Amino acid sequence: MSKENSQIFVIKTSPKTVLEDYAKLMHMAGYEKKLNKKQKIILKLNLSWSKFFPACSSPPWQVEGVLKTMTEDGYNPKKLFTAENKTVVTNIAKGLQGNRWAPLIKKYGAWFVPLTRIPFVPYESLRDKFIKYKDKQLHVLDSKIFPKGFRIPKFYLNKPIIHLPTMKTHGHTGQEGGSLKYTKGQMKNGGITCAMKNAFGGLLTKRRHFSHQFMSEVLVDLLIIQKQIHPEIMAIVDGTVCGDGAGPRIMIPRIKNFLLAGYDQVAVDTVVSKMLGFEPMKLPAIKMAHDEGLGCGDFEQIEIIGENVSEINWDFTAKRSLIIWVDQIVRKGRLSFLEPLLHNKIFFAFPIMASLIYHDAIWYPTVGKKRIKKFMKTEWGQVFQTYSEGNIYDLNMF
Repeated sequence: MSKENSQIFVIKTSPKTVLEDYAKLMHMAGYEKKLNKKQKIILKLNLSWSKFFPACSSPPWQVEGVLKTMTEDGYNPKKLFTAENKTVVTNIAKGLQGNRWAPLIKKYGAWFVPLTRIPFVPYESLRDKFIKYKDKQLHVLDSKIFPKGFRIPKFYLNKPIIHLPTMKTHGHTGQEGGSLKYTKGQMKNGGITCAMKNAFGGLLTKRRHFSHQFMSEVLVDLLIIQKQIHPEIMAIVDGTVCGDGAGPRIMIPRIKNFLLAGYDQVAVDTVVSKMLGFEPMKLPAIKMAHDEGLGCGDFEQIEIIGENVSEINWDFTAKRSLIIWVDQIVRKGRLSFLEPLLHNKIFFAFPIMASLIYHDAIWYPTVGKKRIKKFMKTEWGQVFQTYSEGNIYDLNMF
């Protein structure tokens, strides 16, 4: 990676200045020099839960900050395509409303692309909405997980992409090579989700749960693919409210008031993991990507422009929720003999139902509700409440 690409731009923000600060961050990063205004540009949102929970999905001020900056800088909103995918446990329509994205996309005149169901794509061929992708450079996606090849959205090809992740822990991403055996130190040093993981929800369809067994290898594969299909990759990270604990859902919200941006996705995750309190090169995906020259995972080699974050250590701890813990036991632990059954649609309906019951019916109305109520009393909670859910049917949708 060039020295320029391994620059990470960081600023402090506040609820009163966040939209202006997003503009300041993007200009500091020189995004207008990187992203051609004549090109169609993808803004990949981060939907970790259809319901709103602090730090879980892209907050509305992140979406607005980026769209507002780009449209005011002369980017044609009809060439800005916000996008997100469906999973077995998320609903795009509910996510657009619950996370307050819909009115913002409409306000700035951009498109929304539901990647798993594209009824019409302006300026694009209607054929082959998803195309097969096979590459011998890949570690697991073209062999261990999808031996017959897997499909990526044709819409993604040859377009720059801006990832809009949040800063949070993750119960799956601290693993290497499908191993379930953690030491205490590994658990402390494992599990963030940010720029690299945000590609997971775009390039892989709702069958991406099969990737959990080789999560780190998959994230490296996805970075390899991105470098081949996107002329430019940028991440604009929201660290206003960060997630600590059993991410990416049932976390403890921590207000930190930081915004980050960068073009080296590995370097972005390296800085974020360092701030969260983890050792970047002990995270398998970061180390693998660094060793393969896909980005910089050595914090000391990254140039930080803006706020000095070298001494920041928020001491976050990655934990596994009950659902992730069971998933890992079945996929690569003591119950791994059951793993082939997960490929059966009827059998797989049971873990899906278990996740919905645990997260949506039990945890969210009890523990989650208390944490949301506490959050809503903060300044960021008050900002969130100024945004409306809106109507998804008013959107420009494919």
